[in-house]
Amino acid sequence: MKSTLNDTILRIAVATPLYCLFDYLAPIDVDISNLSPGSRIEIPFGKSKRFGVLIEMAKKSDVPQERLRRAIRCINSDDIPQELLALCRWAADYYHHPVGDVIATALPTLLRHGKTVSDATVNHWSLTQVGQECDTESLARAPRQQTLLQQFQRATHFMLSRAELQASDFAWQPSLKTLIDKQLVQPCEPNLSAEVKTSSVELNDDQQTATEKIQQKLGSFSCFLLEGVTGSGKTEVYFEAMQMVLNENKQCLVLVPEIGLTPQLTQRIEKRFNQNFVAYHSGLNDSERARAWQDAASGKAKIIIGTRSAVFLPLANPGLVIVDEEHDLSFKQQDGFRYHARDIAIRRAQQLNIPIVLGSATPSIESSENVRNMRYHCLHLPKRGGKANPPTVGLVDMRRQALKGALSPLLIAHMERTLEKGEQILLFVNRRGYAPALFCHDCGWIAKCQRCDANMTVHHTKHCLRCHHCGGQRALDKHCGDCQSTEITTLGFGTEQIEDTLTKLFPYQRIVRIDRDTTQQKGSMNKLLNQVEEGQADILIGTQMIAKGHHLPNITLAAILNADQGLFATDFRALEHLAQLIVQVTGRAGRGDKAGHVLIQTHYPDHPLLQTLINDGYRAFSERLTTERRAAELPPFSHMALLRAEAVDEASPMQFLQSAKEQAEPLAMDNTFLLGPIPAPMTKRAGRFRAQLLIQASDRRSLHALLYQWVRQLSSIKLARKVRWSIDIDPMDMN
Repeated sequence: MKSTLNDTILRIAVATPLYCLFDYLAPIDVDISNLSPGSRIEIPFGKSKRFGVLIEMAKKSDVPQERLRRAIRCINSDDIPQELLALCRWAADYYHHPVGDVIATALPTLLRHGKTVSDATVNHWSLTQVGQECDTESLARAPRQQTLLQQFQRATHFMLSRAELQASDFAWQPSLKTLIDKQLVQPCEPNLSAEVKTSSVELNDDQQTATEKIQQKLGSFSCFLLEGVTGSGKTEVYFEAMQMVLNENKQCLVLVPEIGLTPQLTQRIEKRFNQNFVAYHSGLNDSERARAWQDAASGKAKIIIGTRSAVFLPLANPGLVIVDEEHDLSFKQQDGFRYHARDIAIRRAQQLNIPIVLGSATPSIESSENVRNMRYHCLHLPKRGGKANPPTVGLVDMRRQALKGALSPLLIAHMERTLEKGEQILLFVNRRGYAPALFCHDCGWIAKCQRCDANMTVHHTKHCLRCHHCGGQRALDKHCGDCQSTEITTLGFGTEQIEDTLTKLFPYQRIVRIDRDTTQQKGSMNKLLNQVEEGQADILIGTQMIAKGHHLPNITLAAILNADQGLFATDFRALEHLAQLIVQVTGRAGRGDKAGHVLIQTHYPDHPLLQTLINDGYRAFSERLTTERRAAELPPFSHMALLRAEAVDEASPMQFLQSAKEQAEPLAMDNTFLLGPIPAPMTKRAGRFRAQLLIQASDRRSLHALLYQWVRQLSSIKLARKVRWSIDIDPMDMN
């Protein structure tokens, strides 16, 4: 029945920095019974129109009736499910972030702006009879159409999914449209079942035990930490658990840390399962993200693979959540709404009453401590799968070495022997570009970014200097900025310089470089990895993008060219992250039936924690670091929040934080401490000055009790409008 007066109050969340809901009168001709929390509503907002999400309905408002404005219209499709809305409200409370902004983060852009996604979205295409019989040479003058047609003709049942096409290294949509117009390709609906397409790998005893323990908890909440050495077959355990869930016609949500891991995992799932699946990550356009959102919400997609934002996808019939590489920093959003996708995934699994599996060869100290406290169940895979054995690991003392570029004589000798055997090499460098600094040999001047407290990185390929913090760029300096000398040279090394050195040392070898500069085009990383996997490359150079998740069985030698960056960093998490990176890179070597070897170049081979890691393994390293954290009362043995502020002038952030501290002190309990304010480690970034105030408490309840009152008062500080401020709960990066 329609309300004649429509005096119902709609309490609406809008994407603003304000910690409140906004009250509106319902539209005049709306049927109130059709509205429920999660409905999208168009409203007048200031002098413009906005879209918000209905949180609740009420009969009274704190705003006088005559001042309430009337909502414009309700959108009667693509509502946010109640379960997802509850998750967003929990996340807003936990991370002390405006709920409207949290809900906006959970929605794809099209839905956020009030648009809808057609139910007739096509996600699969197949060849017509004409297309099956077509000679691809007839399309020789249209190479992209020819490539796409060949891809269809090679596919099972002559059918390709949207997820498979998205892995292409070219813009496939125009070519697909042309093939449809030529009646060579047609939209189709796959006849999918939950059966395995190819025979599953035979599990070893440890994998079988892990799978059985997960199976016992299906249909109820339980958090598992699947700790397995690199190459131990964690993915096979995931797949077996997923198959059990799919057999019950339920959905699996799989989170991965990097977009670069998505195509490879997508291909493995496509080979293994006869199921409709979608990928969800920042590489998709707005329409593709909206389609994936709808397919997950309708239950059409049985398997959902995505990066951190996929944790907010609606699920019609959820059965299992998997977080691969749970320790990875990429799961933490570092600006705006600063959530941790792993932690939200655990909370969501708890709300849905389904199991969640956290997988890692190098579990975070927080997760390991949760196992010790029996909050998580540990599933251990101590051996590599198949015939593969762990690689041997050696430290290379770089002191007093006659280096060629950044390569020691010992490493070069190992590379020569590896190449003679026809095997592949991986060199890990955690810096892209040619060199991290441009230096004057006469006076010591270093080229600095004008907008950041950072050195400019030399990029020889583009003949420029770039700041990797703000994106600033300028031409290479030909003279010293202080003394005008022409005696300027580079300091340090990056991936470009290593590639240049290798070209001179091994002129007849095929070298592939994978970093952010070489993988900017869509599908380019997948293409480069395929080159390595198919034996079309001898030496692979890369940054963190190649350190995790990739299975390249012919790589038998891996080397970390500079392991010293994290040994003496100011961030207390730096050593943990360094160890995780070393183990991940180590895990790329010897994954097939050939023996693997790893060399780690360092100027500090006697560092005690480095020795523990190499000689006793990551578990022993983690336990030693945990003991140090406990003694120092650092997380996970205390709980932190970081209040950050930045402004165009240097004084305002510190003044704002000092006022904030004075405001917080009366609210703080005896076990809560306010440390600072101090300038941020990189004080100036992108033209703005930065400072921070650390809040630390011995228990989580005390921390959140303080934050709940305090954060909502910060906007009353006089300088609040002059600075940009944000609160970071459980910060993973203290910079």
